[in-house]
Amino acid sequence: MNNIYSLFFKAFAGGSLAGISLSEGNYIFMLLGISLLWPASKNPWGGFCWGAMAILWSHKWLLYLHPISWVGINSNLSLPITIFIWLFCGAFGGALVFIWSALSGFLAPGRRQFSKLENKFIYAVLLSTIWGLTEELLSRGPLFWMGIGPSLLPQDRYLAGLARWIGSGGLASIHLLVGWWIWQLSIAFEARKTLKELISLGVVYLSLAHLIGFILLLDSPTDSSEKVAMWQTNIPIRQKFSHEEINALPSKVNRALTDAAEMNASFLIAPEGTLPLDRSKIRDFPIKFLTGGFRKIKGSLRSSLLVFHPDEESFSDVLDKSRLVPLGEWIPALPSFLKNGLSAVGGIESGNPSRLLDWEGPSFAGAICYELSNGKALAKAVNQGAQWILVIANLDPYPISLQSQFLSIAQLRSIETSKNLISVSNTGPTSLIKSNGKIDTLLEPNKELVKLVDLELNGKRTLYILMCDVPLISTVFISLIGVLRLRKYGYY
Repeated sequence: MNNIYSLFFKAFAGGSLAGISLSEGNYIFMLLGISLLWPASKNPWGGFCWGAMAILWSHKWLLYLHPISWVGINSNLSLPITIFIWLFCGAFGGALVFIWSALSGFLAPGRRQFSKLENKFIYAVLLSTIWGLTEELLSRGPLFWMGIGPSLLPQDRYLAGLARWIGSGGLASIHLLVGWWIWQLSIAFEARKTLKELISLGVVYLSLAHLIGFILLLDSPTDSSEKVAMWQTNIPIRQKFSHEEINALPSKVNRALTDAAEMNASFLIAPEGTLPLDRSKIRDFPIKFLTGGFRKIKGSLRSSLLVFHPDEESFSDVLDKSRLVPLGEWIPALPSFLKNGLSAVGGIESGNPSRLLDWEGPSFAGAICYELSNGKALAKAVNQGAQWILVIANLDPYPISLQSQFLSIAQLRSIETSKNLISVSNTGPTSLIKSNGKIDTLLEPNKELVKLVDLELNGKRTLYILMCDVPLISTVFISLIGVLRLRKYGYY
């Protein structure tokens, strides 16, 4: 009974530490949380508790959806719906770790095979890479996925440099292995066994990983550059559709464009959803303008990244949002009181999944809001010729903690692809991230600002761009063969 209590204490404590890490950006908490995951996962329900706590802590920004009465939902239903969404995400995360824990028990070799450290390590590699590969796959699904991989940033950019070879899923696998190492240290300490060999091996491998990551980040070439203006509109979503803001928008757009032109910017970038469907009062732009907006195609509404050229009344190039927010933008058949979803523009349809926009300016890989979490789609666009990454977003009414998570993912995308990344959001984060993952410019949140930055362009292709999941898949198969041999022949 004491063992059960201890297991679930570790599960709740470890999940909370991991969630705090994802929410507040404390990387050490993540490692400690994962070190508690390994013993907790001996019971699948312990794994469930760990996963649920991690998601509930890290995604508590979902509670800021309340109140959602402004989109037509009954005020009495606002809080229950918000809490349900938050709890559903927690249960989903718990279910994933439950499955992983059950799989770890199924694959575990017998006690005799675990008498050697190298045999334990093969088993840990298998489970860690399965976790990392799963994160890669989940990042391409409909939900915003903030996995373990980005939690390295911004604190440990050198270790994150390995993402140029193995991507976010590979970093998640390394996290799991470091947590496993800490767990093994605690076991050896409790058993009063010598720690010298275990400490030495861990320090050597971690030092080597940091050195490789550091060297990889040194290779960040620049072929050319552009002067680009970023416009943080600071128009909160709950005010966006008021008569006051609708009437003020044309003058705000003109003022931002004038400021950008006076700065001699090549073009101005504005956030997701900046321009309304009816643009009759917003036209005749003095410079090239890349902005979020809406368009209709064959009767369906699209959320898009629109490209306007000077003195043209309509956009000349477009990149439609492909990955839509369930209930927020994409809505199934629902009762009439939910007809708008959880956004004021519910009912949007998905566009082409390609993230490459080849226009008159330097071609880029574009992401609208949490399409940023799909690293493979952006890597594919870079492989097709994109020279930089552009992300436009609307993260209001969520708190600063979500902005920090978003920024960490953006840093990781720039490292994976070796590309400069510009992120422009209504209330933040609005930033320029260099191709080595370093944040060059970050505007103060919740303020309207226009800022000129130097965007560096290059045509480099990293190993991750060329191979994507191949290293992870290969490691899973090789380590699986090793574990199956242990189970079959009883090596020890």
